Amino acid sequence: MAIDIETKDTTALSDAELSEMADICADGPAGYDVGLLSKQREEWVLVTQARDGGKLLGFSFCTLERIGGTPCVLIGMASVKRGAKRDSALKAVMGDQLRRAVLAFPDEDVLVGTRLIDPAGFQAFKGLEDLVPRPGHKATGEERAWSRRLSKRFGAESRIDDRTFVLAGDGNPCGALDHEALKPDAVAADVVAFFKSLNHKRHDSLIAFGWAMAEDLAARVGPAGK
Repeated sequence: MAIDIETKDTTALSDAELSEMADICADGPAGYDVGLLSKQREEWVLVTQARDGGKLLGFSFCTLERIGGTPCVLIGMASVKRGAKRDSALKAVMGDQLRRAVLAFPDEDVLVGTRLIDPAGFQAFKGLEDLVPRPGHKATGEERAWSRRLSKRFGAESRIDDRTFVLAGDGNPCGALDHEALKPDAVAADVVAFFKSLNHKRHDSLIAFGWAMAEDLAARVGPAGK
């Protein structure tokens, strides 16, 4: 059965949907409960949900906005149910958010940024260009500046290390992208290394971003723009 995907305004979220979201977070380390999730209704503009036979597989709060004139897809709190379809659910959620990005920012490259708490979260960036951080790459001054811009947007400007991209937590769960690999041993060691210094009790996260190129985005909606 194909995964059903829906993106809507966060104001349209019901309390029942928030409870469903909290239920799929119960198996993960992020610590998202109904109270924290309800706050996302006010902090973000859009929410995307992936379902299979009506059952929630994953969700993501996001907004489409410009930072310093640059079009961005900013992903706030997101989580994927620990199940066999986790990778497909994440791909579906990201696909719909990128489809909306091309409609909002036609003919422009778009930065996609979020906070990660697990190496598997990088799977959300599959197909994007110039991922940061990435193995074997020394971040440029502009890329380090983007880590600061994103941390500021996430309300944690003073807690970013713009050399490691680690965002120190304040002891409270943060709105990160919560996704774990079905086979953790298959994740590259040099990617895992980015997360070694994270203090999970403090709720540290890793600022990460990549670029969705205009020509790739255009292919998502086709020549008719639909």
